[in-house]
Parts: sequence; C-alpha cells; structure tokens
Amino acid sequence: MPNSNRRVAITGLGVVSPLGNSAAAMWESLRAGRSGIEPLSSLPAIEGHVHFGGEARDFSASIEDFGVLAKDQKKAIRKSLKVMCRETIMAIAAAHQAVSDARFSESPVDPERSGIVFGSDYMLSPPGDFTDGMIKCGAQEGNVEYEKWGQAGLAEMNPLWMLKYLPNMPASHIAILNDLRGPNNSLTLREIAGIMAVREAMQTIQRGHADCMLAGATGTRIHSFKTIHAVQSEQLASTECEPEQASRPFDLNRTGMVVGEGAGAIVLEELESARRRGATIYGIVSGAGSSIVTNSKLEGQRDKAMANAARNAMAEARIAADRLGHISAHGLATTGCDVDEAKAIHETLGSDGAKIPVVAAKSYFGNLGAGSGILELVASTMALNEGQLFRTLNYETPDPQASLAVTSDDQQPAGASFLKLSVTPQAQAAAVVVSRAE
Repeated sequence: MPNSNRRVAITGLGVVSPLGNSAAAMWESLRAGRSGIEPLSSLPAIEGHVHFGGEARDFSASIEDFGVLAKDQKKAIRKSLKVMCRETIMAIAAAHQAVSDARFSESPVDPERSGIVFGSDYMLSPPGDFTDGMIKCGAQEGNVEYEKWGQAGLAEMNPLWMLKYLPNMPASHIAILNDLRGPNNSLTLREIAGIMAVREAMQTIQRGHADCMLAGATGTRIHSFKTIHAVQSEQLASTECEPEQASRPFDLNRTGMVVGEGAGAIVLEELESARRRGATIYGIVSGAGSSIVTNSKLEGQRDKAMANAARNAMAEARIAADRLGHISAHGLATTGCDVDEAKAIHETLGSDGAKIPVVAAKSYFGNLGAGSGILELVASTMALNEGQLFRTLNYETPDPQASLAVTSDDQQPAGASFLKLSVTPQAQAAAVVVSRAE
C-alpha cells in the first residue's frame, strides 16, 4: 500500500506543443487566448474530413529544439535520432526540459533512487519507410509482387527500423540520457496514458521504491495512418469551421474533435527530499484514481468510469468538492463525450458540479492522443502558480445537456487545487488531484 506520509511534489515541467516548445510558451499562449490550430502543413488535407490540426510547428526535431544540453548529451541525442520517430523525439525534448527545470545539474538526485514512467500511443511507421522496398516489388508499375518482398523488398528496409516504433522507446531513451536507474515503465493507454503515468510515478514514490520519478506522455493524431484511423472511428470537427474556432468543448454548436500532436513531462519528487534539494515546488500530487466501465455488450460507459476515477482521486486526496479550485476537463469537443463528462462531474461533485470552474485546454490544440492529459495537467499546474485561469476558447453557447461552469474569460481565479480528468473512447478513465504547495 502507498505510504501517505510520503508526499509527492511536482518540481519540473516540460512541454512540446502546438502552443510552443516550453511550459512558459504554452502558458503565454493560453493567457493570450491564442489558438495553436491551423491548416495542416505536415500532411496533405483529407478532403472533406481533416483540413487543420494542432501541429507542434515550432518543433523541427533538430538538436536545437532540445534546449540547453551538455556536450555529451548533445552527442548522445544526435547519435540516437536516427532510431527515433517523431513521438519519441518530442518526448525526449519535453523530458529534458522538465529535468532542466528541476535543476538536476545544480542539485543532483540519486540515480539509483530515480526512475521514469512514460506513456505513448501505439506507434506506426509512415508509408515512406516502405517506399523503396515496395518499388523493388513492382509498386511503381501498379502490380506488387508480394513474393519478392522477403528478398528484394526487405533488403531496402533500415535494419533498425523497428526500434523507431516500439512504445517503450521514449522511457528507455530518456532514462539512459538522464541516468535514471530506478523503476522504469511504459504505458500505452491512449488519452489516459499521461495521467496514469503520473499516478504510477506518484505511487512508486509513496511506496518508497524511489525518491524522484519523471512522468509524462507523447502522442499524435497527425500521422499518415493515425489521422485516417481518426476519420474512420471518431467524430471530427467540421471542415467548414475556421481552424481556430473548430475545437469547441462543451459548446452547443461543437461538431467534433480536432487532431493534434504533442508531448509533456513532469518531475515528481518526495516532498522533503525536494525541499532539501532547494527545488521549486509547483504543486503537490495528492490523489489519483482510475476506472473502466462497460455494459453487458462491452460498450464503454465513459460517464461512470470518469465518475469512479474522480471519486477515487478525491478520496485519496481527502479533498471535498467545495475545496476544488477548478477542473481540468478532458473536453474532447465531441457531442457524446462532453455530455458524458458533464454527467460524471455532476454525479461526483453534486451541487458543486455546476459551480466549480471548468477549463478545457483542447480548445487550443485539439486531441494530442496520449500527449493530451499531461499537457493539460501542466497548464493547470501553471494556473495554480499564477493564481489565474485561462479561458476556454470558442465557448459561446452553453449546451443544456453538458451544463458546467466553463471558463469564458481569463478573470477566474485558479484556486488552491484542481481535479484533472481524462478518458478514452473505450471508457478507460483516469483522474488526479493537484494542490498548490504550502
């Protein structure tokens, strides 16, 4: 069982997002009400389905995007880039920011007592990885001879190809580059991966198995295959919308989610250990919960799963509803998911559910897949420290079926704590409570 006497602090923040490549840049955009959703540049538009998205446009995946690096770190990252996909590269950049922000170089942590839990989506090759091999098998002439693949086609593949797309690669690379020798785990849980990584990292510290853990996630819905998967299986925002107005969480006129990409990371430390190090305490992770609920037909029940996860997190944090400063919503902006989330909030918080301010950061950058939850947690953690919430973009007409106190301006105080919610289409839900440092 976790030891509640070992309190867990957030001491470092890192971000790669459509709003910039640092927590500070993201916060500046949130406070300015500046959207990161624009016409697609990295992929051609899918006519009638996807014309825009939340791309991390400032992130070129070059060594300059990793911030200040020691000479040996720069050399190691350059050497490894050839066996990393974009999602892994974003993860490493966000993790390095978080480690730098936690000032490990000034006041190091014990590597044997430091570890990592990192989340991701399933990782897929782009078609270009197979182009040369397919051409050798006749693809250019339109008549692929599959029997040639084993000899002619496979010979054109990079022998290290698979290393780019294993979902444990982000955690592995980050641990090696930052000398994290303690507990190490990788989670592939779609949109809840980041919050579940925070939960496991917190519990690892509470159990006494580590004093410092890096937690985060990386993901994308902007990808040759993943964008097509989204078209086939999810409700996407109408292409008739202006890009910056397309993501409309909880608004009556929402038409669906927007695809995006990004990664985030936080450093978690045992509170007293962090204080002895002189670390900045951004907040205290005081409780977390998770749940999955399906009916007899194995159809996901997102409202019940989110309610369970929220109750568990609040019970573990020993916090009453009226003490929550705000809620960082999943806020997917689909007609069904937003209604389910509103039901969960009302079921969990009772009459307070209609009063507690709700922010939805996806209104700025869309659904980043596994990267969404951790970036939204970073955004609300910064709001706690700044004392002020950002507004939810495009919230103009309340939906009676999803009635919540959604922030429509930037004058709302952030309060002293927040509840973060995340959920997958399959009704896997996760929640975490973060409180302002004393």
